[in-house]
Amino acid sequence: MESRNPVFARTAGMTGGRAASAGVDAASIQQLEQAYAGPPAGPVETGRMTYNDVIVRTSMTFGVLLVGAVIGWFTPQLFWIGFIGGLVLGLVNAFKREPSPPLIIAYAAFMGVGLGGISLMFQAQWEGIVQQAILGTFAVFGAALFAYRSGRIRVTPKFRRMVIIGMMGYLAFSVVNLFIMLFGVTDSAWGLRSGWLGIAAGLIGVALAAFSLVLDFDFIDKGVSNGVPEKYAWTAAFGLVVTLVWLYLELLRLIAIFSGQD
Repeated sequence: MESRNPVFARTAGMTGGRAASAGVDAASIQQLEQAYAGPPAGPVETGRMTYNDVIVRTSMTFGVLLVGAVIGWFTPQLFWIGFIGGLVLGLVNAFKREPSPPLIIAYAAFMGVGLGGISLMFQAQWEGIVQQAILGTFAVFGAALFAYRSGRIRVTPKFRRMVIIGMMGYLAFSVVNLFIMLFGVTDSAWGLRSGWLGIAAGLIGVALAAFSLVLDFDFIDKGVSNGVPEKYAWTAAFGLVVTLVWLYLELLRLIAIFSGQD
C-alpha cells in the first residue's frame, strides 16, 4: 500500500539518494585507485612532443627536400623558382606564431628544387664537390650533436645571444654581398665571397651553422622536457632542415674556393 506520509516519502528519498551516492563514490574511489596503480600517462597520451615526433617530422621534411633536389637536378632551369619560393616560404614559416605543416612541406619542396639546380651547376665545374659537401654536412651535424650531448657546448643565455648576434651580422654581410654581385662592383661573380675573404666568410658561416644546430638541439630538448604541444615537433623539424640547407650551401661554396678554381 502506497504511503501518503510526505515525511516518510522524503526520508525514503534521502536514504535512497545517499545509498546511490555511496555507490557512486565507491565506484569513483575504485577507479581512482586503479588509475594510481597504473602507469603514468606518457607524452603520447597527453599530446605532448616527444623525440620520436621530432624524428618523424624531420624525416618527412628532409625526404621532401631530397625529392625536390632530384627534380631540380634534372630540371636546373627551375633553379630560381625553387630558391625564390623556398626563401619566401622560409620567411613566412619563420614569422608564423604557430607551425603550419603544409607550409613547411612546401618550403622543403621548393628549396629542394633550388638545391638540386645549384648542386648540378657546381658539379659541372668541380666534379665530386656535391659528394664532399654532403659528407661535410653530415660530419658537422654529427660533431655538433656530439658536442651538445656530451656537454662540451652548453646553451647558456650568453651563448644564445652571441650566436644570434653573429647570425645577424652574417646576414647583413650576405645582403651587402648580394648587391655587390648584382651590380658587378667587383670582378668576381661571387662578390666578396672569393679569395681569402671568401674563405674567412665561409668558415664563419660553417661555424655559425654548427652553433645554430646546437640551438636546434637545445630547443628540442627543452620542448620535450617542458611538455610543449606535439605540433611544435614541426617547428623543430623546420629549424633543423633550414640549418642543414644553410650548412650545405656554405660548404659547397667553401670547397669550390679551396679547389683553386674560384
